[in-house]
Amino acid sequence: MQKVIYTQRVEIVESYQERRDCADQRIADFIYACGFLPVPVPNKNDILEEFVLQLQPAGIILTGGNSLEKYGGNAPERDRTDRRLIGIAIEKGIPLYGFCRGMQSILDYFGDALVSIGGHVAVRHKVYCENASKEVNSYHTQACVELGKQSELKVISRTEDDVIEEICHSKFLIHGTMWHPERENPFRETDIECVKALFGRKIS
Repeated sequence: MQKVIYTQRVEIVESYQERRDCADQRIADFIYACGFLPVPVPNKNDILEEFVLQLQPAGIILTGGNSLEKYGGNAPERDRTDRRLIGIAIEKGIPLYGFCRGMQSILDYFGDALVSIGGHVAVRHKVYCENASKEVNSYHTQACVELGKQSELKVISRTEDDVIEEICHSKFLIHGTMWHPERENPFRETDIECVKALFGRKIS
């Protein structure tokens, strides 16, 4: 079974003076449902390249949790992990998928700004792609509403209030969604098929 590595959020436990890497168990369940062996990656920037080199993953997933530091977050090591993994994915042609904070990291990497928004926490809403629509979950307070004029990213879907909910890169195998695929019960076949298709591709 091919491996997929996924990032972890940072939890700060003051009583133990610890900064802990952790992730919702449903993320591993979702990756396994997609047909891959899930492997969590630590927020240790100095070993990321060796980590990827040794594991040879079929794909990389940037998960949710922790705002980016420039937008009020308190986990700069998480920012460094996401940014380095995006760079490694591009350098080595590894498909990369980011959801929620993961998509925000992709946007930030390519120079597209986030803004504070309301009405997108713990709700379900529709997203629109050309003539189709679907209902998704939403758990974020920051989002992108307009890509920069020089952006390398493309918008796939938006909400009715014009928030960008899904993106892809114009050249690299990079895909992002603002919804959490692991929080659907049961997991949606469309999310599973999207990940399978992305991680089954290679840059020619």
